[in-house]
Amino acid sequence: MPETPPPLLYLVAGEASGDVLGARLIAALRQMRPELAFAGVGGARMAEEGIESLFPMRELALMGLLEVLPNLRSLARRMNETVADITARRPAALVTIDSPGFALRLAKRVKPLGIPVIHYVAPQVWAWRQGRVKEMAHRLDRILALLPFEPPFFERAGIPVTFVGHPVLESGADRGEAARFRAAHGLRPEERVILVMPGSRRTEIRRLLPVFGEALRQLSARVPGLRPVVPLAGPVEEAVREAARGWSPGPILIRDVAEKHDAYAAASVGLIKSGTSSLEVALAGVPMVVGYKVNPITAAIARRLVKVRFASIVNLLADTAVIPEYIQQDCRPDALAAGLEALLADGPEALAQREGFRRVMHQLAPAEGGSPSEAAARAVLGATGLG
Repeated sequence: MPETPPPLLYLVAGEASGDVLGARLIAALRQMRPELAFAGVGGARMAEEGIESLFPMRELALMGLLEVLPNLRSLARRMNETVADITARRPAALVTIDSPGFALRLAKRVKPLGIPVIHYVAPQVWAWRQGRVKEMAHRLDRILALLPFEPPFFERAGIPVTFVGHPVLESGADRGEAARFRAAHGLRPEERVILVMPGSRRTEIRRLLPVFGEALRQLSARVPGLRPVVPLAGPVEEAVREAARGWSPGPILIRDVAEKHDAYAAASVGLIKSGTSSLEVALAGVPMVVGYKVNPITAAIARRLVKVRFASIVNLLADTAVIPEYIQQDCRPDALAAGLEALLADGPEALAQREGFRRVMHQLAPAEGGSPSEAAARAVLGATGLG
């Protein structure tokens, strides 16, 4: 008799963060079920775990209408190729990872095949466009949620959800070495590091870095010995270099992930774009202010649609303003500088933030223990009957 092939799981990631999640998930699944086979679409990290990507993942890593529209034909072709490959391979399950634009369309195409569809990272429809959850109920068999308040929202629509914990806990953001960073960049004992994270999209860089730069200039005039540090993200590296060229004091620009974590350990405060980066900084225990602004028309639409009180995930989880948020018209250099100055005093404001961070990180741990990747692997095996 021919030997029965091992169970196959098909994973599809569409951007760098999903590639990291996919790689960790594969590693955890292999620890639990070494005989499993894997196929799908991923990047360099999933390739390290043995995934030979059906096509380059970068073709899916498109954000914004102006990027997507010229590539609609290419995206449709890649969608058809992915569906055909899944149809031919008949995997035990399809696991789509984040990138809901592509992932949910793929789920719709695959669902009639009778293959279980699991989506890793709940789409943030609880924040806006809540009506979309009804469509998702017909496409997904299970969601793996990163945030503890997400399961009840999706379960009300009839979608089984497993809270697996947040991958920030596996990031290493809390394990940097301050002394190593200071020595590598020749920082004097009196110099204090300000972490500046303006985002990874060109529109964010254009809108935020001039405001952040002027806030640093104003703050440095009042508080001497400050040194900004800016981690660089690949797609916007040159834009950041250009925008920060005239800053005073001049910034330290870093690229390596381990060095970024060392910078967290060395930082006194952070000036952070609203988004998931604030979770990494919170894990490292760095007091921060959050700033964000978008096109005024986009902001007007968002005010009508957004259903949550806060922009920062840290504040959403805490259900209170742990971090000061300076959003849209409030995202001004003078306001940001004043908020940072209060935190640099290392008084009650900074202490309250650190205590809030500890409470939030406790909420992000999987209920059953272990790492988020291990919890996700257990959920995948359970949902597919392979556990």
